[in-house]
Amino acid sequence: MRNRRQGQALSITLLAAALAFAIPARAQPTSLDGKAFVAEAGEKGKAADEKGDILSFRDGKFHSSACDQYGYGSGAYRSSQTEGGMAFEAETTSEKDGRLVWKGIVKGGAIEGTFVHHRKGWLLNPNPSPIEHWFKGNAKT
Repeated sequence: MRNRRQGQALSITLLAAALAFAIPARAQPTSLDGKAFVAEAGEKGKAADEKGDILSFRDGKFHSSACDQYGYGSGAYRSSQTEGGMAFEAETTSEKDGRLVWKGIVKGGAIEGTFVHHRKGWLLNPNPSPIEHWFKGNAKT
């Protein structure tokens, strides 16, 4: 009987310790909802060819205003707190153009990262190579 009580006490102590470590980790916000940034973007290794893009996070979705003209909508995003800031990943799709895979980090009032354009194939080029782009910007005021 005594060993059983000691085992239960140890289990309760371990559970309390685990919860003590888990609660502070969960208290940190992991959502970028409500944030928006004015950004510029360009193909990797080249100067910006897109300026004034509004990158926004709302209701668990990521959106790039500059991509509207190509038929891209909003896509679900995932975010997590890292030492360097709030990291995120998202994917947006366009029926006519393909898909964009976004990866970035928000630190303070700045955003930066990359997106890979997986272009939709067509008759003469059924499997086009993906094109990597960069983006960076600051919080929209």
